Amino acid sequence: MLDLTPKEVMARTALRINPCKTCQPVGALFCALGVRKCMPHSHGSQGCVSYHRTVLSRHFKEPAIAASSSFTEGASVFGGRSNLTTAVKNIFDMYNPDIIAVHTTCLSETIGDDLNSYIADLKIPEGKKVVHCNTPSYAGSHIMGFSNMMTGFMSYLTKKTGASNGKTAIFPGWANPGDIRQLKKICSLMNVPIIMFPDHTGVMDAPMTGKYEFYPEGGTTIPEIASLGDCKGVVALGEIASLAPAEMMKKKWEVPFVMLPQPIGVSFTDQFVMALRLVSKTEVPWELEEQRGQLVDLMIDAHQWVYGKKVAIFGDPDTVEGLTSLALEMGLVPKYVITGTPKEEFTKKINRLFSKYSVTDCKAKANSDLFELHQWIKNEPVDLLIGTTYGKQIAKAEDIPFVRAGFPVLDRYGGPLMPIFGYEGGIRMAEKIIGALMDREDRDCADEDLEIVM
Repeated sequence: MLDLTPKEVMARTALRINPCKTCQPVGALFCALGVRKCMPHSHGSQGCVSYHRTVLSRHFKEPAIAASSSFTEGASVFGGRSNLTTAVKNIFDMYNPDIIAVHTTCLSETIGDDLNSYIADLKIPEGKKVVHCNTPSYAGSHIMGFSNMMTGFMSYLTKKTGASNGKTAIFPGWANPGDIRQLKKICSLMNVPIIMFPDHTGVMDAPMTGKYEFYPEGGTTIPEIASLGDCKGVVALGEIASLAPAEMMKKKWEVPFVMLPQPIGVSFTDQFVMALRLVSKTEVPWELEEQRGQLVDLMIDAHQWVYGKKVAIFGDPDTVEGLTSLALEMGLVPKYVITGTPKEEFTKKINRLFSKYSVTDCKAKANSDLFELHQWIKNEPVDLLIGTTYGKQIAKAEDIPFVRAGFPVLDRYGGPLMPIFGYEGGIRMAEKIIGALMDREDRDCADEDLEIVM
C-alpha cells in the first residue's frame, strides 16, 4: 500500500499522516515509571491508558503498570472528581504504592477538570504522596508529556534546605535503561555523585528472577526528588525534554544548570564528559579516553563504506539531534531529518549542525510526519534510513537499508538494554550503520565481486 504514496508534495497544516510521535500521556506515564514505587494514573477513560501502557510495553517488553479514572458518560459531563477520589483510595488500598502520579488526557483537559483542587481535597494516607501534571493529548507530543511530568514531581516534592547534598542532578531526557546505565557509568568513572531523574534502570529492564515484583527495586526515590533543590547543579540532556525542568530548578531553587545535547557520538559525548570534569575537577580517566579512541578508529576504518552516503533520520527530537551529529561525524549526508514534535528549536539545531559540517541541500523539519518523509524519499532517494519501527514500511516500499533506533522499536528485542549514549553507545550505533550499508553491498553485488575481506 505504501507503494501508492504520491511523489507530489502538497502543503498540509491540519492533517498528519503516519505521525512521527505519540501523545503527551505516554510520556507522562513513562516518566512516572522512573520513580521508585510509583503508580502512574491516567485521569481519563480506560481506553486511553490501555493504549499508553501497550505502546510502552511493546517497546520495553516489560509491564507498564498504570491505573485509570475510568471515565464514562457521567464523568465526561459532570467532571471526574468522584472518579479520582475513588481511584486514589482503591490504589492505595489494593496496590500500596508510595506515590501516585496523575496525568490528564484530552477528555479531562477538554472538560476542564481542576486537578489541583481535586488532589487538595483527597484523603491521602500518612507517608504517601499524590502528584499531578497536565498533559492534553491534542498538543505537543510524548516528549512534552515526559517533561511536564518531571516538573509535576518537582513542584510537589522538591525542597531546598540550604545544606548542599554534594550531588549533581542528571536529567537524561527520554532515554532507554541501557542509556541511563551508560550515563551512570560515565559519572562513576568521573567520580561525580549524582541523582538521576527519572531513572528507569531496574524497572523497564528488570531481570527475570522467577518472581514478579509489582514495584521493582529501581527508579528515583521520593527523598532523592525532594533533595534535588540541594544539588550543586544540574546537567540536563536533550533540550526539548529537559529544558523546562532545568529552568524550574534554577528559578525556584536557585540550582544552576548546564544544557547539553544527549551524548550520542563523539562530539556530544565529549561535551557531557567535559561538563562532568568541571564538576569533579579531575582528569578524564583512561577508560573513557580508550573508548573514545576506539569509536574514532572504527569510523576511520570503515570510512570508505559510509562517506557521502545519504541518510534519512527521524524520531524524537533530542535523539534525532544526536543521531544526526553521529552521522555527520561518520561522513554520512543527513539528507532528511524530521521529528513529529512541534518544536522549531529542533529545526534550528539541526540546521546549525548542517552548517558546522558544511553539508548543503539537506532538509530539517519539526512537526512533520512519515508520509511527508516518504514523499521526499520518492523524489530523491537515500541510501539509509535510521529511526523507529514505523520506518520499516518506507524501507520495504523503497528498498532502503534500515537501522532501528529511538522510541518505539516494537519489532525487535534487546534494544532498551543496549546504549546509544556515550562512546560505547556510539560504537554500537556506528557498527549497526556500517553493517547495514555493507549488507546491502553484499546483497547487490555480482557473484564474482562478493568479497570475503572488505
